[in-house]
Amino acid sequence: MALPSMERMLNERFAMENISPRHRVRRAGREQAYDVLAWANGQVNLAIVVEVKSRVRREAIAQLEGQLDMLPQMLPELANKSRIGILAGVDWDAGVREQAQAAGLYTASIHDEIFALTTPEEFVPKQW
Repeated sequence: MALPSMERMLNERFAMENISPRHRVRRAGREQAYDVLAWANGQVNLAIVVEVKSRVRREAIAQLEGQLDMLPQMLPELANKSRIGILAGVDWDAGVREQAQAAGLYTASIHDEIFALTTPEEFVPKQW
């Protein structure tokens, strides 16, 4: 339900040209599902993986990091792009938002069908 606001933010803030919700990939006997996968070519040359949870627990950080690590193997056509992650959710366990940001992931909240980043303006994400 928050997809329209998420698409707008990915386009306006990160200049994403392609936004694919519920992106599923099967390659070499493996399957990976991405809640949202976005990418841009040219000067931007960036891919963004968004993991969305109704309840965000600590394990979601490792899950998103694993998706970012495996993206070049699952989608070789995106292998030459820098990769960043956004962990989004409705309810957050205590301290998880801060742990995600410390790991270099953007964080976002979804409230009343609106998606909004919760990382500070000066935040510098980890690039894979």
